[in-house]
Amino acid sequence: MAVISRHLAARIGSVGAGALLLLCVLREVRRLRGNGAETEPGPAHKNNKVGKKGGTGVDKAFFLRLYRILKIIVPGMFCKESGYLLFVAAMLVSRTYCDVWMIHNATLVESAIVGRSEEDFRMYLLNFVAAMPFISLINNLLKLGLNELKLLFRVRLTKHLCDKYMKGYTYYKIGNLDNRIANADQLLTQDVEKFCNSVVDLYSNLCKPLLDIALYIFRLTAAIGVQGPMIMIAYLLLSGLLLTKLRRPIGKMTVIEQRYEGEYRYVNSRLITNSEEIAFYNGNVREKQTIHSTFQKLVDHLHNFIFFRFSMGFVDSIVAKYFATVVGYLVVSRPFLDRLHPRHLHSTNAELLEDYYQSGRMLFRMSQSLGRVVLAGREMSRLSGFTSRITELMMVLKDLNSGKYERTMVSHQNKGMLESDASEKICLVPGSGQIINADRIIKFEHTPLVTPNGDILIQDLTFEVKSGANVLVCGPNGCGKSSLFRLLGELWPLFGGRLVKPERGKLFYVPQRPYMTLGTLRDQVIYPDTPGDQQRKGISDQVLKAYLDNVQLGHILDREGSWDAVEDWMDILSGGEKQRMAMARLFYHKPQFAILDECTSAVSVDVEDFIYSHCRTVGITLFTVSHRKSLWKHHEYYLHMDGRGNYEFKPITSETVEFGS
Repeated sequence: MAVISRHLAARIGSVGAGALLLLCVLREVRRLRGNGAETEPGPAHKNNKVGKKGGTGVDKAFFLRLYRILKIIVPGMFCKESGYLLFVAAMLVSRTYCDVWMIHNATLVESAIVGRSEEDFRMYLLNFVAAMPFISLINNLLKLGLNELKLLFRVRLTKHLCDKYMKGYTYYKIGNLDNRIANADQLLTQDVEKFCNSVVDLYSNLCKPLLDIALYIFRLTAAIGVQGPMIMIAYLLLSGLLLTKLRRPIGKMTVIEQRYEGEYRYVNSRLITNSEEIAFYNGNVREKQTIHSTFQKLVDHLHNFIFFRFSMGFVDSIVAKYFATVVGYLVVSRPFLDRLHPRHLHSTNAELLEDYYQSGRMLFRMSQSLGRVVLAGREMSRLSGFTSRITELMMVLKDLNSGKYERTMVSHQNKGMLESDASEKICLVPGSGQIINADRIIKFEHTPLVTPNGDILIQDLTFEVKSGANVLVCGPNGCGKSSLFRLLGELWPLFGGRLVKPERGKLFYVPQRPYMTLGTLRDQVIYPDTPGDQQRKGISDQVLKAYLDNVQLGHILDREGSWDAVEDWMDILSGGEKQRMAMARLFYHKPQFAILDECTSAVSVDVEDFIYSHCRTVGITLFTVSHRKSLWKHHEYYLHMDGRGNYEFKPITSETVEFGS
């Protein structure tokens, strides 16, 4: 045991130094690539549909994509992830030496049994009992290191992707402007977890067998010569090439599986989100058909995947497991069947038996290790599918953060090319307009109102609104009212002209169906602020209570008894209460401009009248979409869009109010 311990310590030290050297090389490669790595076009630019044609194979592109992700999850030499990589490497070395020692000790135990030596049998058996706690500790430390490494990788990658996903309005753009990714939520949760697990498993399943192979080759070369291990290595290379070629479809099938899983989860979540509307329509039968058809696509694909894995498992077992064992028997038997072999000329039968057991077991373990290396190609093919999906998400997030988006669907107007009466084509480029931030003014200067799909709603929109002049926006459905507000909120790109407006925080949007966040009653009023933000603004709870009283919601605080009460506010509040809560939220933030999109449709006329009067009192200028004629008196201008590309912006006179009434 002392000799084994010394060898073990030396091996751990060498592997630790080797791992440190590898990290140094990676850092140097990263430094040398420097700016070139930033400017090099990624896979999404070379092939916009990563994961489609040729995007999931174990090839050069796969290793480049994997390298980019590894730079994120292992950011440097002296990070926690590097420490656990070294720890796992040390445990792998320790486990390999434990395996070698167990082979040697088991051979001695069996030799003692065959030789009927009770003293030797007792001694070697006690050695094994004494080593059991150490071996068990090594095995469980290895499991601990692998599980911690999976978690660390997942935390690092999830935080990186969430930072990109939640930057600005990227989370909105990825589903509303760009349609390259259908299920971003699945990518950020399930696919990230599976990718990290697959990377760590591959690291373990490759390093341990390769280490075993190197050690067993060294030991077997001394026992049966170098020819035997070399035959096994040659067999590894040939079988590995064959199986890798046969496994190529696995990566693509993994991508399709994850996409179908995302679609199936999406249709179920839609049912929950829209359950009330579906119930009113008695749409359960139709929705069941939709769920079943989506699930059936997933089931059919999984059936195909199962049968493909069955056929590959059949070939894998024969080539990488059983036939490898046959080759091992042929190799280990050669020196023992050769009576003239110099190692066995003067050996007794007992010595030959002990030598055969030890060499055979080591060769058998080496053949198993070779088989695991070959089968690791299967895991690598699966990893390539997850790598492709994660890379696609990273590229799309990068594009959206830089203001670029792509849509495969285009409008009938030919990707933003509008044929005018003069037969002139106007080219509309997303992001070509100019946004200028200025306080207390909203001004559109020759701005086209265009959807992300390229549909031109209004070719040239020009009007100006200064603080204090409320505007009523009206027109038929689909005329561009919501599109106008999306431009104001900078959710959609500007296709030309100039837009002068306050900064984002000084313009507030109140929709018809307000959003109630998870959290306390206080959070509903101050959203998206936090209690810390409320304190910094110097707004007391008594002022918050006044906001609730202004919209006749003071009874909710009395009912709950505390600002810190936590409920499911989306369910506990009625439609009218949610709209009034959104108006209390508006009073709390006191923006320069507010967009009210049918946000008082479920509120009584007297409460609505007070809300609009209070907004004027506190200096909030309103853009209102409403069909209620009673609201005309609260506005100075009206913007009417007819849905055919025309609009008019005029002041509201006494005759207009009388006509509206």
